[in-house]
Amino acid sequence: MHSLKADFDELRERIRHGRALGYASFEPIYYLIFPPSQILEAKRQTPAWEAKLHQEGWDVKVFSVAENLWELMYSDPLLPLCIQEDKASPTDWARTNLALADIVTNGGGLLRKLEDALKPLEGNSSALLLVTDLEALHPFIRIGVIESQLQGKFHVPTIFLYPGVRTGKTRLRFLGFYPEDGNYRSVHVGG
Repeated sequence: MHSLKADFDELRERIRHGRALGYASFEPIYYLIFPPSQILEAKRQTPAWEAKLHQEGWDVKVFSVAENLWELMYSDPLLPLCIQEDKASPTDWARTNLALADIVTNGGGLLRKLEDALKPLEGNSSALLLVTDLEALHPFIRIGVIESQLQGKFHVPTIFLYPGVRTGKTRLRFLGFYPEDGNYRSVHVGG
């Protein structure tokens, strides 16, 4: 089993080669895949990884899925109604999750926020977007859905820190228990 450090080093090497060779034929999307049991270790390592990328000349911008989800939920005008309904039926998790998923996806939600994070980086050859906290997507949506909807908009290297299991060259299982998904158009390291 590879260590997170070894997998991150391999990922950095792949990104460096992509930048040196040019990546006109594919979108520079990279997944650092690690077992869900290592989520906390990945979070501990993230500041060091960000610093290492800065040292190598990358202008790293971090996009936290968790922070953006909170922003979406707290800015939604229907949140008070959702809270009121939740208080009326606090154990109806299916309904609560559906209501929250609607907030996340309504009007583009998280998709729009990620696209907005990518836009100002376009044209900056040293820009890199580091997407963290993917586990916060559960049970609302999987990142593969967002990645496919943003096809053609990844103009800078984008690293997704992906808690899951790799089941083939392009197939992943988000958090290790979601059904296998092979719709990723990205480079996978680890897992």
